[in-house]
Amino acid sequence: MTERYENYESQVEPRVVEESIIVMGEAVKQAPKIEGVPTGVEGLDELFFTVEVKDGKPVKKSLGGIPTYAVFNVTGVSDTGKSLFVEQFTVAQAARGEKVAFVTVESPAVFVAKGLEMRAAAMGPEPAKIEKNIVLIDAASYGSLRENVPDLLTTLAYVIKQYKVRFVVIDSITGLYENKEVAARTIVRRLFNFMKKWYQTALFVSQKRSGHEELTAEAAGGYAVSHIVDGCFVFAKELVDSQYKSKMYGKQLGDIVRLFRIDGCRLSGHDTRTYIMEITETGLVKILNPIGGR
Repeated sequence: MTERYENYESQVEPRVVEESIIVMGEAVKQAPKIEGVPTGVEGLDELFFTVEVKDGKPVKKSLGGIPTYAVFNVTGVSDTGKSLFVEQFTVAQAARGEKVAFVTVESPAVFVAKGLEMRAAAMGPEPAKIEKNIVLIDAASYGSLRENVPDLLTTLAYVIKQYKVRFVVIDSITGLYENKEVAARTIVRRLFNFMKKWYQTALFVSQKRSGHEELTAEAAGGYAVSHIVDGCFVFAKELVDSQYKSKMYGKQLGDIVRLFRIDGCRLSGHDTRTYIMEITETGLVKILNPIGGR
């Protein structure tokens, strides 16, 4: 194999890819302005910040949401609140009058629509406004979208142009490389590059395998998946099975504690602590206090 590669290399004349070279000053001029996108998730928006120079000193300034044009991986084991989180985010954007493309890979679109409807009922916006601003792409029912990434991207590009979409949610990207995790990095890279090309702010839900550590950013497909995107939201849950945990979390023995952490963000500063998270009776995600208090 090495021999074949070396032979190929010797036959190809290396060339300078001039179009790939850009002076930083020009790149800065072309870069879009990064602003905060309110997520609709209580306790999350204030965890992101920018740094400004004031009187010669760096000063933190709240971004008021996740950075625009960021692509986040939303990862965790089952029943940690990932789908509730992205549904809540979707409803929040629709309520602001923004168009959202929701690619459903796990459950048919009609069932996802019911979940979004319940999230909207708990959050309170006008149903008609939500319904007209969310466009569902049903990759769960149409295998060609799951198995053929070019079909999915072409369909998504059509929806973005047709409906003037600025936000994309995929639940879940893991379903796009089931039984072929060796291809995970390639698939996620194509999706990531697509979002950047179309200036989308996006959330990719991905599943953890049972053997993965709860609070790592690793997902099915390995660490490479999380390294491609701009940042990760890590969801976890833990059983309170000792007095130590009971004291640390302020919970009773036998309770389940849900945890949340931001694992990196290239486009802005962020809080690095692990937070207690709650799912309310109405199915809304809330980020509460950090472990150990403020």
